[in-house]
Amino acid sequence: MTPDVIIIGGGAAGMMAAVAAADRGQQVLLLEKMNQAGLKLRITGKGRCNLTNTAPLKDFLTHVGSDGRFLRNCMSRFYNQELMDFFSQRGVPLVEERGKRVFPQSGKSLDIFLALINDLEHRPNVEIRKNCAVRNIETTLDTDGVKLVSGVRLQSGETISAQRVILATGGLSYPLTGATGAGYRWAAELGHTVIPPVPSLVALRCSQTVPRELEGFVLKNVALRIRQADGKPIFDQQGEMTFFEDGISGPIVLSASRIVSRTLHNGTPLEALVDLKPAITAEVLDHRLINDLNANGTRIFNDALRLWMPAELIPFALTHLHIEYYKRLNQINGNERKRLLAFLKGMPLTLTGTHDFNEAITTQGGVCLNEINPKTMESKLVKGLHIVGEVLDLDADTGGYNLQIAFSTGWTAGNAS
Repeated sequence: MTPDVIIIGGGAAGMMAAVAAADRGQQVLLLEKMNQAGLKLRITGKGRCNLTNTAPLKDFLTHVGSDGRFLRNCMSRFYNQELMDFFSQRGVPLVEERGKRVFPQSGKSLDIFLALINDLEHRPNVEIRKNCAVRNIETTLDTDGVKLVSGVRLQSGETISAQRVILATGGLSYPLTGATGAGYRWAAELGHTVIPPVPSLVALRCSQTVPRELEGFVLKNVALRIRQADGKPIFDQQGEMTFFEDGISGPIVLSASRIVSRTLHNGTPLEALVDLKPAITAEVLDHRLINDLNANGTRIFNDALRLWMPAELIPFALTHLHIEYYKRLNQINGNERKRLLAFLKGMPLTLTGTHDFNEAITTQGGVCLNEINPKTMESKLVKGLHIVGEVLDLDADTGGYNLQIAFSTGWTAGNAS
C-alpha cells in the first residue's frame, strides 16, 4: 500500500486521526514504535478513561493552558457530543459522573482502546505497523523554496513516501508507555519553536519534612492557595489533597501543578497556604477558638488540638506552632492563639519542585501554537506536516479535558486535505 498519510504514534490522537482519514477514503499507514498501540490510553484515569467533559465549549477552554482559543475552530466541529456519539456508535455506552466527567459505563479504559483499534483493524485502507520506530521526517523543497513533507525514514533504514504526515507521538509523561519526546525533536529539526516541556498534573515537592504519621493521609474540603514571592496570588482552589514523604498530591494539587510547574522548574520556590477551615472566616474561627479555649481550659494543648484538626496532622502542626504541647488551654496567651488561627487558616508549605515525568499525567510545553493552522493542525512551516495532541503546547486540567484535546486535534488533522 502506498499511503496518502502516515501517522506517527498510535495513541488517542493518532488513532482518531487514522479513523478520520480512513473515513475520507485515504490510504492510511499508522506507525507505532511499541509492540502495542494505545498503551497510555489504557491506563489513563487510573484505568477508567475520563475521555471528555460535558462542559460548554466556552467553559472548557478556560481549563486549557497556553492559549485555549486555539482549539475553538476544531472543537466547533468535533467536540464532546461528537466524541460521545463516536464511541456510542461503536458499542461503548458512556456515563457522566461528578464534575461533568464522562467515562465508559464499564469503568474500563480498555473499552475505549478496543473501539478504536477494532475500527482500524477492519478497514482495508488502514495498515498498522507495530514495533516500527521512526528515525526522522523527510522533506523536500518546492520551486518556491517552500518545505514539503515527502515521507518518513524508519530506524530500519526504510523510507516510506507520503504527501502528508501526522505527528502524534505524545509528550514525555509515562515514559514506560513509549513516550520519549521524539516529536518535539523532529518538530524542532524542521524549524518549529518548541516550548521546553515540564511535567504537569503531577505531585509537588515541599521543603518541609512530612512526619511519617502524615504520609498517605488525605485532607478533604480544604483550600490550597499559592502565591508568588511578591504576594501575588496565582492559585486558589478547594478540594482534596494527600501528603507524601516529600510533598503533596491529590486533585487540587494536580490542578495547581499546571499553574506552578514551570516556575518551580525554573528554580523559583513558591509559598503555599492550606486553609483547613475554608468554609468560615478568620474572624468567626477566632471567636470559636476563644470559646473552645475557655470551655476546655484544663485540657492539655497536644490533646486538645483534635478539637480543630485531624489527629494525623498534630505532629506537623506542633513543629510550626512553637507552643509547648503540655500547656493547658487556659495557659494559651493571645499571641499563641493567633498563631493557631494563622495555622488553621493557612498551614504554610514551601513548594520547591515537582515529581518527574514518570508520575506526570501530561506534559506542559511543546510546539508553539502560532506555528500551527488551527483549522487543520497543519504546520505553517512545513506543508503536509500536521501536529496533534500532546506534541502541541496544549495542556489542561484533569477532568477529561486533555483526552478531548487529543481526540479533537487528531480528528481535525485526519480530516484535513
